Amino acid sequence: MSNNLNESQIIACWEKNAAPWITAIKEKQIASRIQCTNQAILDTVLQLKPQNAIDIGCGEGWLTDTLQQNGINTLGIDAIPALIEYARQNRAGKFRQLTYEQLTPEHIDAKFDVAICNFSLIGQTSTEQVFKGVKQLLIPKGYFVVQTLHPAHSNGDQEYKDGWREGSWQGFSSQFSHPAPWYFRTVESWKNIFSLHGFQTPAIREAMDVHTNKPASIIFLAELKPKSLQTGGFL
Repeated sequence: MSNNLNESQIIACWEKNAAPWITAIKEKQIASRIQCTNQAILDTVLQLKPQNAIDIGCGEGWLTDTLQQNGINTLGIDAIPALIEYARQNRAGKFRQLTYEQLTPEHIDAKFDVAICNFSLIGQTSTEQVFKGVKQLLIPKGYFVVQTLHPAHSNGDQEYKDGWREGSWQGFSSQFSHPAPWYFRTVESWKNIFSLHGFQTPAIREAMDVHTNKPASIIFLAELKPKSLQTGGFL
């Protein structure tokens, strides 16, 4: 299956599942988020003491809202109209419907202390697009924080190498349908994509599930390199 088809299926999936997702967040149906991953991303961002932030792939807006209530001016962006509409009506913070391709200074006339992707980097080329865009929107020495599925515990019995995987709504309500494919990256691959796009080697944190004693997620925290140290084809 082509990369473009996979990427388009991700958007189609979220368009179909916006309503059950909003319900899942409102009713706290996702155990791992309640038990550890929500607090993990909050703790990571708050310790940076940013004045402003951008929440990329903000969904229904819970993280944007929480950061705003902690005194951080936060912009949430998402490509799915229903999610942005819900966020505008129910959450604090600013929200805009933008695709990852529109994550550029031409569409966003602002600079941020920190950019956050909380379980919102699912594709291959779309993830690369976000990294290109984020670098243009951060202040010098700004930070990029990414929380995602832990590569050591999300790959099943498949070979440990980058590649597309079939999606699943296992553990979610029966209201969800048409799971999207997702692009698996090894830890080393995640570290490399930060380096290729002008970031320092990321610090790594693991959000531990207290019930299984295994990481529920992995968080990468990386500072933008000084321009004099940025090399490669993404400048």
